[in-house]
Amino acid sequence: MKANLMSLALSAVLACAAAPLLAADASSPPAVPRFPQLTVEQLNVYQKPLGEQIMKVSSVGLAGPYNPLLRSPIMGQRMFDLLYYLRWNSSVPLRLNEFAILIIGRQWRSQVEWLAHAPLAIRAGLAPEIVADLKAQKRPANMKPDEAVVYDFVTELTNSHQVSDATFARAKQLLGEQQIVDLTTVAGTYVTVAMILAMAEESVPAGKELPFKPGEP
Repeated sequence: MKANLMSLALSAVLACAAAPLLAADASSPPAVPRFPQLTVEQLNVYQKPLGEQIMKVSSVGLAGPYNPLLRSPIMGQRMFDLLYYLRWNSSVPLRLNEFAILIIGRQWRSQVEWLAHAPLAIRAGLAPEIVADLKAQKRPANMKPDEAVVYDFVTELTNSHQVSDATFARAKQLLGEQQIVDLTTVAGTYVTVAMILAMAEESVPAGKELPFKPGEP
């Protein structure tokens, strides 16, 4: 199932990150992009190898988080490789992996991460009611045992900067050591992605509804 969602997942992430955040006042002039969109023709000798890899898997070109990441091509390459592993080769089942990404997206109120990953999480088997509860900032009801431990593990780690012995023991029993490491890494990596998107003021494409409305928590 991971392989079937590979192209859709990357396309969704890139497509959702293509446009700058609109000002609250519709009469205001459009904001100047912090990172003007690069084209393939503009890539220098250091950016081009990464750009070519992105173009092989992306249906929207060099948009989204890759646009700012290309400004630091060596780091961008490392991030590309890490995201590739975490999205499609992680030991964490796709349903739980997407749930962890959504938890981070909600904590950061990331329009891009939520718009991209909420439908992917549901397609991967996460109940729509869990997604709705998470969006409403509620502890989701009726979670499966492995979903509950992912929620508690990621939430404790990001909010308290630690994981209790009890939660760690549950995670080790239900997930195992490799999945704990991969789960921690996907959560931390998507904090980084959320930070890059926020710093670059990337938002959803024109015509797409914002998951989190102005004034909402």
